[in-house]
Amino acid sequence: MRSIIFSNYSAFDTRRLGATIDVEHSHLRFLGNMTLNLWDCGGQDVFMDNYFTNQKDHIFKMVQVLIHVFDVESKSINKDIEIFVKALTNLQKYSPGAKIFVLLHKMDLVQIDKREELFNIMMEKLQKISNPYQFKLQGFPTSIWDESLYKAWSQIVCSLIPNMNLFNTNLLKFNQILDAEEIILFEKTTFLVISSTSQQENSQNTDLDPKRFEKISNIIKTYKQSISKLRSNFANLIVRGSNGNHFYIDILTDNMFVMIILKDKELDKVHHEELLILENIKAARKWFEKIENSDQQSLKN
Repeated sequence: MRSIIFSNYSAFDTRRLGATIDVEHSHLRFLGNMTLNLWDCGGQDVFMDNYFTNQKDHIFKMVQVLIHVFDVESKSINKDIEIFVKALTNLQKYSPGAKIFVLLHKMDLVQIDKREELFNIMMEKLQKISNPYQFKLQGFPTSIWDESLYKAWSQIVCSLIPNMNLFNTNLLKFNQILDAEEIILFEKTTFLVISSTSQQENSQNTDLDPKRFEKISNIIKTYKQSISKLRSNFANLIVRGSNGNHFYIDILTDNMFVMIILKDKELDKVHHEELLILENIKAARKWFEKIENSDQQSLKN
């Protein structure tokens, strides 16, 4: 997961990675100003025992987010749940304000028509277990072989970003100016979704694919990997859809891309529209650069 999201690995490339030994520490840059200190804890029994005995005050102290991964292939689910309970117990003692995300992983190995039922049963069980600890869980079915990983990690990382409301508010203002169908902000390196206008407006348009954001992340990330092999950098992309809609992906700040989807336009207005959109993106940069700078100040404080 970490290699795909933060190191631009493809799912196929991860096959050459070895198992995590004890705790692997990563310091990952996000939005330029944030440093994510990710502790990847190996799941072998000998390491697990150590986490909850000799290392518990070290592992569970000052945690902001716990990401607990369950393997759908596991033959010892009761033992897995016991480990989860131990994690909750220690988290309540050392980091009671932490947020908890549960990933039910390798979901691609489950029959498609059984996935939702399996996920709901598991999450209901885990939430009941968590209630006495007063933790509210947020869960995701995930796989490295589809876009589900991007949805989960977008939510995880966004929960750590200071001043998220400023991103959301300014994105809505930007959309009011452009009268776009939709605008989405992506973090530049990972292409995780930071915010979108439809998320903020609670769009009820049933024609829209509910998985469109993570699919876009996956497609663009794959495209970036392809052109990097040609020693070329991705800067912007304009797509004219067969339904008349136009899609613009461009650099918004040093740390963000923006995607703008515009409504049907007449062909003779297309060129003028493209120039206007690109100018508007340039004009919006100062708004979002200020938000990034305010995030940096929040982190310093």
